[in-house]
Amino acid sequence: MKQLFMMICGLLLAVQGLQAQPKITFQQENQELGYVLWRNPVTIQFSFTNTGDKPLVISNVTASCGCTKATWTEAPVPAGGKGVVTAVFDAEAIGHFYKEVGVYCNAASRPIYLTFNGEVTADARNYSFTHPFGFGPIRTDKDELDFDDVNKGEQPVIEIGVANTSSKAYTPVLMHLPPYLRAVAEPETLGKGKAGKIRVTLDTGKLPKWGITRASVYLSRFPGDKVGSDNELPLSVVLLPDFSNLTEQEKANPPVLSLSTAGKELDFGVLEGRQKKSQTVVITNTGRSTLLIQDMQVFSMALAVKLNKRSLKPGESAKMKVTVLAENLPRVKGTPRILMITNDPQQPKVSVRVKATLK
Repeated sequence: MKQLFMMICGLLLAVQGLQAQPKITFQQENQELGYVLWRNPVTIQFSFTNTGDKPLVISNVTASCGCTKATWTEAPVPAGGKGVVTAVFDAEAIGHFYKEVGVYCNAASRPIYLTFNGEVTADARNYSFTHPFGFGPIRTDKDELDFDDVNKGEQPVIEIGVANTSSKAYTPVLMHLPPYLRAVAEPETLGKGKAGKIRVTLDTGKLPKWGITRASVYLSRFPGDKVGSDNELPLSVVLLPDFSNLTEQEKANPPVLSLSTAGKELDFGVLEGRQKKSQTVVITNTGRSTLLIQDMQVFSMALAVKLNKRSLKPGESAKMKVTVLAENLPRVKGTPRILMITNDPQQPKVSVRVKATLK
């Protein structure tokens, strides 16, 4: 009877040992790189998570050719931990390419193959390198306009690099300009394959208010073009509060804003489908007078933000709940962030950036 009991226990332990395994789950196993410039090495990263319940160990990573060098997270990755496989591709020939790296680990009996592909070109004038944002046949080096930290009376300028990859001449025009902006294209017309710029000037004297002003302008891609989300350039202006009239007592006893999040950034990682994920940021007044959050705006339809109070006495705290709506991430333009205007003379503008990607 005792021997039978010991045999059963041994079988149970063996079954549990078989069930407890590492599992490697890559965020992406295939990557499309688009154009790659000849003799300009490009780095490709394949991030992974150990979704098993035992430590994951990668013993080797091989490349399909000598033009690719691979490195990887060599230390054991615990259950739930993350790591990365990195490939550096140095193109040796012009044209289309398809490359593989094989990952050998204790989570699989055979190598797991990761792939990347694209096209090597010697012509930097395809503009995918210098002008990464596409608006039909027109490419730009910016997909949003941010006039940060401006003061009353200033007239700052942002330059938008514009490239014409169409077969016809193109006239760069920004549509729906608000009264506090003016835009001039240099040159006025771009021939086929030519590049230029649009100089956008802000007149702070015409802004409707202190703090945050948001709007959208639209890049015309051809004569008679209409406005829409596919040619939108989000615009934000932060006109800083004026602290020049503070008394000596107010200067000696200012409010001081402190955030619980390190680096003023929230990382939500990879989200799926219609997932909603939240994090809470604690805002504390560590100064000597009342802290006021005078204005707050959210720069993304993928974010929902709730702040329980905007006036904090010395030592008081407020909670800001930030929720990412995964289903809206594909429609996000620009950098998802929360922007606050305060009466802290050292931090009149506080920006909290949000990192989130859709699986």
